[in-house]
Amino acid sequence: MAHSVAEIAAAIGAEAVGDTSISITGAAEPAQAGPADIALALKPEFAAGLSAGAAQAAMLWPGAEWESLGLKAAIFAPRGRLAMAGLTRMLDPGQGYGAGVHASAVIDPSARLGADVSVAPQAVIGAGATIGARSVIGPGVYVGAGAEIGEDAILHAHVRIGARARIGARFIAQPGATIGFDGTSFVTEEASNVEQARSTLGEVAESRAQAWVRIHSLGGVVIGDDVELGANTCVDAGTIRPTQVGNGTKIDNLCMVGHNVVIGDHCFFASMVGIAGSTRIGNHVVLGGQVGVSDNITIGDNVVAGGGTGIISKVPAGRVVMGYPAVKMETHLEMYKALRRLPRLMEQVAALQKAVSKADGSE
Repeated sequence: MAHSVAEIAAAIGAEAVGDTSISITGAAEPAQAGPADIALALKPEFAAGLSAGAAQAAMLWPGAEWESLGLKAAIFAPRGRLAMAGLTRMLDPGQGYGAGVHASAVIDPSARLGADVSVAPQAVIGAGATIGARSVIGPGVYVGAGAEIGEDAILHAHVRIGARARIGARFIAQPGATIGFDGTSFVTEEASNVEQARSTLGEVAESRAQAWVRIHSLGGVVIGDDVELGANTCVDAGTIRPTQVGNGTKIDNLCMVGHNVVIGDHCFFASMVGIAGSTRIGNHVVLGGQVGVSDNITIGDNVVAGGGTGIISKVPAGRVVMGYPAVKMETHLEMYKALRRLPRLMEQVAALQKAVSKADGSE
């Protein structure tokens, strides 16, 4: 679908100059842009690629001398990535899921579908499930018995929603996301090696081999409005009380949310974050890629954890942490600098030892 430069600028609240009637059908990096693309040169260092491409219009940083860059039109974006959000929303053609209910979909007669819900091939919707108006159920999606999904949801291919999960409006789940099935919750007849190690901080008495007995997950999952889950991300059902994800939270691909976890509003978790069971996370928390969070701890509001951080104890509100175990970011950086200095320090210590040894021998 084509949009004029003027239409794009108006939609994202930006300033447009030049021939704003130019028709745009796509977006591209400067060197790859064609005549119908808007080139994204949001920083001065990206502008060099414009001469290699064929863009007539570009999205530029404020104050850019657009005419000297060989352009016929420009949009000035004070906050480039925010402007990209609006632009990509306008230009996104979607995944092409058809309207209506496909003949191969299996929908229990007791399920309730709101107005204008589309259901793609081979989707399965269980007994008593409720799907809100205008939602899109992609190919091969499974929605369990009694699950509730709000309006304007998009469940991409092979998403799986467990029985009795409750999910708010405008939910988006990328392919393979799994919500509301049994968590890894097991127990042994006698205290296991794990329980002993935890209570003694390391000592384990000899014990007989034992089988693991499953604790079934009865708590389900409750997810708020405007939540997005990435591809192959899992949110386990709670054991007795529900696992919870707050409004506006965004969770990247390949993340794991354990049973009984409570996540606040508007959090952001990058790929491969793992959160162990019964942990509570506040509002507006950001966890970088591969952050691991131990079980039964709390993380306060507005915490930021750098990539690869291992959080094994409580983190107070507003703290920026990094490293394993997690410490204040400035402390981690000092530790890292000290670690890099270790080889030189060891050489100095060896030299001092040698000097002292010689001095002792000469006396």
